[in-house]
Amino acid sequence: MKSSSPSPESLKTAIAPILAVRRGAKAVEFYQRAWGAEELFRVTDDTGGVVAQLSVNGAEFWVADESPAHGNFSPESLGGGTVRMVLRVADPDEVFARAIAEGATVVWPVSDQPYGWRLGRLVDPFGHHWEIGKPLC
Repeated sequence: MKSSSPSPESLKTAIAPILAVRRGAKAVEFYQRAWGAEELFRVTDDTGGVVAQLSVNGAEFWVADESPAHGNFSPESLGGGTVRMVLRVADPDEVFARAIAEGATVVWPVSDQPYGWRLGRLVDPFGHHWEIGKPLC
């Protein structure tokens, strides 16, 4: 009988945010369409609440329906968020445009920044702010 041990990759230290949202299933669909996210794991409770692990080219994050009973509130409930997400991609213009087409709102469009990034900022339909960009050098 062969023993099973964790892979070195599964033991690697990582930080992956959990984005609290309203309408978790819709949020997963948005991130799949806008970012090309792959769903790695998903649990749905009997009320339709979702906790899902997503990956965009290996960059992992989680989405979960808000749960005020557990102190997890969405930006919609709080009137804004406390964190901005940064998504570094090869083609920020294309990814930004796709997110806008899927319902995100422009905060400022993608442009070359004086500090060496091509970057734009948007708000997704669930209230989370994202900066989409790449270094210029």
